[in-house]
Amino acid sequence: MMSNLEASYGLAVAAERDVASVGEPLDCLVIGGGPAGLTAAIYLARYHLSVVVVDGGQSRASWIPVSHNHAGFPDGIAGSELLVRMSAQAKRYGARHLSAEVMSLTKESGHFLAKAGAAILRARTVLLATGVVNRRPAGMPDDMHTQALARGLLRYCPICDGFEVTDARVGVIGDAIGGLGEAEFLRSFTSDVTLISPDSVHELDACQRSRVDKAAIKVLDGPCLAFELRDDAIAVALPDGNHVFDAIYPALGSDVRGTLAVALGATLSDQGCVIVDDRQRTDVPGLYAAGDVVQGLDQISYAMGHAAVAATAIRNDLNASTPLFR
Repeated sequence: MMSNLEASYGLAVAAERDVASVGEPLDCLVIGGGPAGLTAAIYLARYHLSVVVVDGGQSRASWIPVSHNHAGFPDGIAGSELLVRMSAQAKRYGARHLSAEVMSLTKESGHFLAKAGAAILRARTVLLATGVVNRRPAGMPDDMHTQALARGLLRYCPICDGFEVTDARVGVIGDAIGGLGEAEFLRSFTSDVTLISPDSVHELDACQRSRVDKAAIKVLDGPCLAFELRDDAIAVALPDGNHVFDAIYPALGSDVRGTLAVALGATLSDQGCVIVDDRQRTDVPGLYAAGDVVQGLDQISYAMGHAAVAATAIRNDLNASTPLFR
């Protein structure tokens, strides 16, 4: 069934059997259907290259109720709508889409082999745009997490949406390292910021305590025992009682989706990010990476920039091997 937006473009989602029937190796297999993967697919398809996007449907962009810092959308755009628009644009130029998880990725006789759902795909190059997974607050049920995100009571990106909590009551769940830095960042948007320990007590050294005092950040010991969604607020039960906020930011870190890169022998940073050169090439020939899976600023615009560089490098590297004359 097509969405209304897809129908307005006159496009349907490609069937799995169509993708699975690919005989000749693809010019590029894009793994990940977020902003990085879809931008790359648009570029690659417009370079007249054969490309399939395998999408497990887990892009963090889909969580965004409304993004107000994406250029060109002054009234904002929902993350899910942005992904639909980008996917439709890629399909318009010939990119195909497969809704599946890539279960394995190997390289044999110069080609990559990917098992995705019932399909086995061969490709001359692969772009990893698998992103990261945010660590969620412990003890928050999945349905509450989904609802809190949709209502703007739970937020993961102060760079994206700090403006939206201007002068609001903000809680940051995090430790003295990551959490304190995020709390300080949010102080430029509101004077009411509270740092909540995800464990029992905050272990702040003298320097960190000085930073807390300088920024007038309140400090509460954890752990978070329970959460409650109210009309326009979210309540957190802590050992000393309930505390109410207009929004909470979990500053608990994230896990990079680098398993496929590791399986191919690509080098990762100490933080688990895929290491690339200035053209988004990994140290595995034919393997590229873009977006949050690479070290950098976790922003849609940044991921799209990565993707444009990667797609152009893929085109030029393929052309160097076999000229892409028409």
